[in-house]
Amino acid sequence: MRAVVQRVDGASVVVAGQMVGEIVGEGLCVLVGVTHEDTTDKAAQLARKLWSVRILAGEKSCSDVNAPLLVISQFTLYGDARKGRRPTWNAAAPGEIAEPLVDEVVAQLRALGAHVETGRFGAQMRVSLTNDGPFTVLIEV
Repeated sequence: MRAVVQRVDGASVVVAGQMVGEIVGEGLCVLVGVTHEDTTDKAAQLARKLWSVRILAGEKSCSDVNAPLLVISQFTLYGDARKGRRPTWNAAAPGEIAEPLVDEVVAQLRALGAHVETGRFGAQMRVSLTNDGPFTVLIEV
């Protein structure tokens, strides 16, 4: 699994003109990509990492300050544009594999005590955020 994690001061996701997820104030906006070899164990590992990684102000984690997370699926994180002019998506898991694993990341975060908002799997989404720093890291498990 691969996650692009941005420290934010607010973020939201809109689908078809309707806001489906929003966090206010300090938190993390997390774009999650799933590949073919990913498992529920990796989803749990990613959730633990997201909850405990110390990238908020003052080197705090979401668990330290009870900061919210906005988790959005993004298969394009496994795009490969090394050849030609058009990316391939061969490394991205198909929806029937990816969707339950993204849901598992969210479920595991909530089990840890996190407030989690989400996008809508497979939808055309508009994500808005204020990157605080800017601060963006890539996490792979």
